[in-house]
Amino acid sequence: MNRVYIETSVPSYLTARRSKDLIIAADQELTTDWWNDHRSRFILYTSDAVLKEAAKGDPDAAAKRLGALDGITLLDVTDPATELAEVFLRRQIIPAKVLTDALHVAIATVHGLDFVVTWNRKTT
Repeated sequence: MNRVYIETSVPSYLTARRSKDLIIAADQELTTDWWNDHRSRFILYTSDAVLKEAAKGDPDAAAKRLGALDGITLLDVTDPATELAEVFLRRQIIPAKVLTDALHVAIATVHGLDFVVTWNRKTT
């Protein structure tokens, strides 16, 4: 089975009220479908970095996001992952304004995962 890193946008889309924006609403629907029908085909991982992000904001919404992540294996935020994230930023592989996203990719990379599941797709 492929090993997948679940980034914060996934539980956010999964648990949020349906958006009136058609693109976001479609993404939310795809997230729900994947979560309900396909996630069992993968070994899921996340990290403390995701939990910290998911815990921010409205307490009720945060509780829903954290609930969705409950039971998923946590990966350590290691020194090599932090160093790799810094390389991503220095070399402008990932924009500096999204430091946490660089850390998510680095954690997944250092731990040898196959995929990062995210809705973050903005590159500038």
